[in-house]
Amino acid sequence: MIQQLKTRLNWGNLLPGFMISLFLTVIVGFWTTPALATGVYQVPALSSPSDTWVVEMDDVLSRSTEGRLNNTLSDLAKKTGYEVRFLTVHRLDYGETIDSFAEQVFKKWFPTPETAANQTLLVLDTINNNSAIQTGEKTQSLLTNEIAESVAQDTLKYPLRKGDKYNEAFIAASDRIATVLSGEPDPGAPLEEDNINVDSTFKSAEETNDTSATIIVVVLLIVATVVPMATYYYFQGNRS
Repeated sequence: MIQQLKTRLNWGNLLPGFMISLFLTVIVGFWTTPALATGVYQVPALSSPSDTWVVEMDDVLSRSTEGRLNNTLSDLAKKTGYEVRFLTVHRLDYGETIDSFAEQVFKKWFPTPETAANQTLLVLDTINNNSAIQTGEKTQSLLTNEIAESVAQDTLKYPLRKGDKYNEAFIAASDRIATVLSGEPDPGAPLEEDNINVDSTFKSAEETNDTSATIIVVVLLIVATVVPMATYYYFQGNRS
């Protein structure tokens, strides 16, 4: 009987601490996960010369799409000398804009006017589908600021507005940039009235993020409700 009483007292001492630790663990996980963000310092450096054309820091592209993009951009570089790179991130640091981020990455990868002259960088933040483009001085003779901005805001974003079709978006942007930098007439942005429905075979980043957030909120609600009740009734039982 005494041994049973000691066991109950030990559990009575340990249970509240365990419950509090569990609750704090869930809370910390909830607040730190969304806070994860990408800073310029986290973007990997490019070797020189580099045959890396697509840098994915948020896995939204399929392997087949990455292969197609690498082939298109590699061929473009060999034929024309113009180099184009795509970068995807999921969330930017607090206070950072997509334009300032793209500019800083461009300077990080191509720090001198000579190395930047024939370069193009297209960046997409998938948390809200904001995009920005940076071009070198030599590139701008063909890929003018007006065309470059249209690629980032129209060609890339049109498939995204139809349902976060990242594969379709980057292929369209790659094809248009390659056409212009090859010296051919600009095919222009897609027509908005085009209602062709191409089903996406990949879950969007927003859908994944929303599902995770919902699960975390439900777990928090359950823990916040069950832990106090369980602790209360346990001590009530010990007192009776």
